[in-house]
Amino acid sequence: MKKIKIGDNVKVIQGKDKGETGKVTNFLEKKGKIQVIVSGINKKIKHVKPSQKDKIGKIINLEAPLDISNIMLCDATGIVSKVSFILKDNKKIRILKKTNQIIQK
Repeated sequence: MKKIKIGDNVKVIQGKDKGETGKVTNFLEKKGKIQVIVSGINKKIKHVKPSQKDKIGKIINLEAPLDISNIMLCDATGIVSKVSFILKDNKKIRILKKTNQIIQK
């Protein structure tokens, strides 16, 4: 079972966007490393040249991926914590270690 899933609230703990929170929207895997895309964080600008199909060039705002080691799961109040698993009714449930809150998913 994964510790972080799509739709979880996470907080950036390293990098230029340190301290910002957002929701995980996608996972990517490149050369054995797992990267995540978080909504509203690590924005990049991409310039697209004109082509025969589109006669006008464009400027596109993208959300670039972050390494999974640079984010931590957080609760609704913004407290970051590691993830632990417990068995409840023969199902694995994720909980935050610091606050003992069950992560709803």
